[in-house]
Amino acid sequence: MTLADEKYLLLTTFRRDGTPVPTTVWAVPLDGGDIAFWTSSGSGKAKRLAHTERVTIQPCDVRGRVTEGSEPTDGTARLVQGSELDAIRVKVKAKYGFITKLTKALGTIGGIIKRNRIPYGDRGVVITPSS
Repeated sequence: MTLADEKYLLLTTFRRDGTPVPTTVWAVPLDGGDIAFWTSSGSGKAKRLAHTERVTIQPCDVRGRVTEGSEPTDGTARLVQGSELDAIRVKVKAKYGFITKLTKALGTIGGIIKRNRIPYGDRGVVITPSS
């Protein structure tokens, strides 16, 4: 099984000072061995990726607990929009189905309650694992 076949990955991005920030993300395979997911342009991971492309990824569960016996894989990530994002959306919806609609609804409700609405899935992230 490849990393892109995992249901969840622990994505670690890095702050400007080098502090690691782990986040659980969905993952879908792209051509050439790349891995992708969608995120919000207002998310912390999107903001961190805007200043450094360095990431690590590792299989995990929904709560971010890494899979026993797995090791982190270094890689680079880039934010995408347009047709690349559209292709990622199709793959994410095919793999995760109804849960994508549920998370969007919960995000909208949470944003209204917190009075801090951010766009849902308006950026794609393409990760190229290091060989």
